[in-house]
Amino acid sequence: MSLAQMHREIEDFILAQVAERNSSPNTQEAYRRDLQDYAEFLASKKETLNSAVRDTVEDYLIHCDAQGFSQSTRGRRLSAIKSYYRFAYEEGLREDHPALQIRGPGRSKRLPKTLSENDVDRLLEAAKSQGRNKTDRLRNTCLMELLYASGMRVTELVSLPVASARGNPQMLLIKGKGSKERLVPLSPPARDALEAWLETRDAQEEVERIEHGTPPSSFLFPSRGKLGHLTRHRFYALIKEIAVAAGVDPSSVTPHRLRHAFATHLLANGADLRVIQTLMGHADLSSTEIYTHVLEERLQSLVLEHHPLAKPD
Repeated sequence: MSLAQMHREIEDFILAQVAERNSSPNTQEAYRRDLQDYAEFLASKKETLNSAVRDTVEDYLIHCDAQGFSQSTRGRRLSAIKSYYRFAYEEGLREDHPALQIRGPGRSKRLPKTLSENDVDRLLEAAKSQGRNKTDRLRNTCLMELLYASGMRVTELVSLPVASARGNPQMLLIKGKGSKERLVPLSPPARDALEAWLETRDAQEEVERIEHGTPPSSFLFPSRGKLGHLTRHRFYALIKEIAVAAGVDPSSVTPHRLRHAFATHLLANGADLRVIQTLMGHADLSSTEIYTHVLEERLQSLVLEHHPLAKPD
């Protein structure tokens, strides 16, 4: 079997993931990248996806380790391989699952890097004055306010349908991973920013319709690109520009860190972990528990401040 044939089998697997699990384009690309690398390793050993045995999979993981890949990367690649072989077994392409008993390298328990409340305040304020014109500034303010108020993933934010934002909503309906929906409440500043942006967005869209016959966009943050909405990459660059204007180190500011800040600041101010899990769209509480470092710091601070034996003589 040639490498090209293995690539075709990988595409069949990805199509099945789309049909059965409604996997996102990002997930599809991750599967494709990881499995194609595995297929290239197999080709170098004159093996195929469906001839490989457990030892072959373990040799590949050793190969990844020797290349200096992180624990998380190796774990993700093993997960992709396991998913492929589960598919191959269920489809009758194999009579066994060669990776079933292989344990992954685990994941390091690194605390998520986040931003202080003061940093976030500066970013939100800078967004109000960052942009080429009033329209840009209102859009940037709305993007930042919604991101921090809701803890959305960046893909969820930039692809928000405009219909979900109509009527000055108290809550937003967000479609997350696997098309799972969740409701998140909006803060008053986020609602104000949303209302101001919608007014300008709709007026601009009406001008485009009259002058150029441009059809209305279904997205809250429309764009002329092929996706029809602001891209993740453009927003990533935009948040760096806002960080510079705010006087916050741009290397410490990403959309995902604002998501971490949302969870961290909620927990630090007394929110329940289960509530944060729901708002973040985490399928499992274990994904949310990493934020409990905030509770540990708060409890330690309380003891040092209030316990009689902790006070200096």
